[in-house]
Amino acid sequence: FPHLGENVASAYSQSKKKIKKMKCTVIAILASTAAAFSSLKAPASKISTTKLNAFEDALGAQPPLGFFDPLGLVADGNSKNFERLRFVELKHGRVAMLAVLGQTVCEAGIRLPGKISFDGPAFADIPNGFSAVSAIPSGGLIQLFGFIGFLELFVMKDITGGEFVGDFRNGFIDYGWDKFDEETKLQKRAIELNNGRAAMAGILALM
Repeated sequence: FPHLGENVASAYSQSKKKIKKMKCTVIAILASTAAAFSSLKAPASKISTTKLNAFEDALGAQPPLGFFDPLGLVADGNSKNFERLRFVELKHGRVAMLAVLGQTVCEAGIRLPGKISFDGPAFADIPNGFSAVSAIPSGGLIQLFGFIGFLELFVMKDITGGEFVGDFRNGFIDYGWDKFDEETKLQKRAIELNNGRAAMAGILALM
């Protein structure tokens, strides 16, 4: 049976080729499937990276910390939320700078003359820091918080649509700002932002 042996060998060889071809096909299918899933994941990763880097070049992202958001408040890349937080940061920073100046003046012994009210203590007798809250008569506290509310509602806000977030000029106060070039404007805004941040930490320590 010489021909039988040749037929068996030929059939065995062909079956091996078919199995090898099937393996290659399966591997190709698996590879294409993996590539498909990889291509689906790529945009999500790219979007995530874009969100994280959305504010890397924003004003105030300076060495050595760069863009510092440990609580992830703007991790979603929401520009409106970022602008709202920047608005609040600028406002609080400006108030804190005034507070540091006021604290320094009071510590130097410079006080208003006379009494804080007709039957109240003298301005010179009001202590500094948080202790002043309990020493000020209730009527004085009402006036103080009323004045703060007036500033909040009618003064410290952007009414006309400013040049940048925190621009409270409202077409009224300029002091030569429009004469600066763009680089100088960015530098001065960065200085204000950093001084405000330092003042917010400083006034807490002083009080």
